[in-house]
Amino acid sequence: MLTKSIPIFPASSNPPPAPFDASLGEPRDRLNRPLQDLRISITDRCNFRCTYCMPKDVFHKNYAFLPHHELLSFEEILRLAKVFVELGVRKIRLTGGEPLLRKDVEDLVAKLSQLTGPQGEKITLALTTNGALLARKASVLKAAGLDRITVSLDALDDTIFRRMNDVDFPVAEVLRGIQAAQAVGFENIKINMVVQKGVNDQEIIPMARFFKERSAILRFIEYMDVGCSNGWKLDQVIPSSEILQRLQQAKLQLLPLTANNASETAKRWQYADGNGEIGFISSVSQSFCQDCSRARVSTQGKMYTCLFAATGADLRTLLRDPELGKDDHALTDRIAQVWQNRDDRYSELRTLQTEPKAKVEMSYIGG
Repeated sequence: MLTKSIPIFPASSNPPPAPFDASLGEPRDRLNRPLQDLRISITDRCNFRCTYCMPKDVFHKNYAFLPHHELLSFEEILRLAKVFVELGVRKIRLTGGEPLLRKDVEDLVAKLSQLTGPQGEKITLALTTNGALLARKASVLKAAGLDRITVSLDALDDTIFRRMNDVDFPVAEVLRGIQAAQAVGFENIKINMVVQKGVNDQEIIPMARFFKERSAILRFIEYMDVGCSNGWKLDQVIPSSEILQRLQQAKLQLLPLTANNASETAKRWQYADGNGEIGFISSVSQSFCQDCSRARVSTQGKMYTCLFAATGADLRTLLRDPELGKDDHALTDRIAQVWQNRDDRYSELRTLQTEPKAKVEMSYIGG
């Protein structure tokens, strides 16, 4: 049951951790959670102005995005990724902003796709996009070695979609991108739909029926209080339980599926006829903090240990320190220590009597 709240983290009184000792194995945080998933934001720019992420009144035409020299270079991203893999990461996701706006993104994909774990195991490489440029990029991304694609799509109705992206972009172009990705061999493409009451919840059933027949996995995401610019209100959240009820009332019968792994964010369901799968990401009504294994690196090289964090640990300074050269020991120790000191569980700590707190914008670290 949802309670009206604005979340805040209590200040941690935990002492700083001891230096990382690799002989003890891969690092775990204070709640014994491993570091397995990494999201890397490769640009702070986006060609959409979705009202729940980058509203136009904040990210206007004169908004000062980061200059190129402040972004991590592809070489720096690759170097960071290698260290994270050594520390236990087995899945890397490229995000933004809109990652397909980053020039030559396929070159970065090609480099990252060659990474392997300590035992030679393949690292899964994924990318989240709004789909606007996917039709022209799908083939080169596949050839470069990208494993998975997730497309953010909040409505099939063109009027609703244009209103939500707020740049008058047609939904037909996103659908064309999804088709192009499937045509070049991407399978089980995930479609992320952020559901807002009174904004696009009338699209729940049409979206479910549409993607059930098109070999894509639709995932309903509860509207979250990410960042400080989206004007989040609890009364716009529709709990996953209500979305499931609406689907069942529309004769879309579903059966629960077991999770692929403990840290999976979505609760998986399969249509009773065996044709299609959907998921529910319920960060507001059913938090999954206890199994969260995700770290995030911003466009400027700051490491965040929670989507709702206010501050990040600076890794770019270490990457660019001429005294360190290509010696990654300091970088490895820094990342491991940040993770070992992690006790984030924001979604579990939403309370009724808290004050607003500053949080990093989702467009800066990816969803």
